[in-house]
Amino acid sequence: MMDKFIIDRKKIMDEFAGYTKDYDISDEKIKLKVEHTYRVAGLCDRIARSLGLAVEDIDLAWAIGMLHDIGRFDQVRQYGTFSDADSVDHAHYASELLFDKGMIVDYFGSANPGIYNYIENKNTCSAGLSESLGIIKKAVYNHSAYKIEEGLCERKVLFCNIIRDADKLDIFKVVNDTPLEDIYRVDKEEIPKAEVTDAVMQALREKHAVLRSLKKTPADYIAAYIALAFELVFPESFYILKEQGYLDNLLDFK
Repeated sequence: MMDKFIIDRKKIMDEFAGYTKDYDISDEKIKLKVEHTYRVAGLCDRIARSLGLAVEDIDLAWAIGMLHDIGRFDQVRQYGTFSDADSVDHAHYASELLFDKGMIVDYFGSANPGIYNYIENKNTCSAGLSESLGIIKKAVYNHSAYKIEEGLCERKVLFCNIIRDADKLDIFKVVNDTPLEDIYRVDKEEIPKAEVTDAVMQALREKHAVLRSLKKTPADYIAAYIALAFELVFPESFYILKEQGYLDNLLDFK
């Protein structure tokens, strides 16, 4: 039996609050991502519970939700945008901050001293610690990818899918609550005039997500958000999607 990896939710929330307070909370982008993080963590918890996972795995899923967008804050400060194409891949950057820069120690180190050996690439940490941190690393790294990287074990794929579902579900909320002209930085009168390009429409017909490089118009982005529903994995995620009603609002876009 592997050693238990200890997750202290209060510690993680305190560290996250301490980290984000150094950013300008009056900036709507920062405020949005703080609120998004807490909601995604809650959705990860709900999805994990629906799967009947052990308490330790529910905590792990929740923790991944808390850490998945940690790269967004510095992305905004350095580049002033959430556009990965115009800055950095925020998921890969989050993984770098946590594991290459050692930020993961702040969240788990006090309860798991062996984490220091893990970060320094030593082979003296416990199997349980190594497995859990490996899951966090891959889940954060893959959470916004078009597809999960190949070759991952079943447990890593499970947690990748949990955070990916939770993130998509909250994206529906963000898009629903945020004026489209603010998202696309265009005059609101121009949005209804935009067309869905052929390549994006084809992705919808084929029922899969839309590659970022294909999106050209505001209407393409709306269609791409709708297409996220095709990528949801778990039954609970579809229940949540129906509860939200946000997808219906997007589909009703004139």
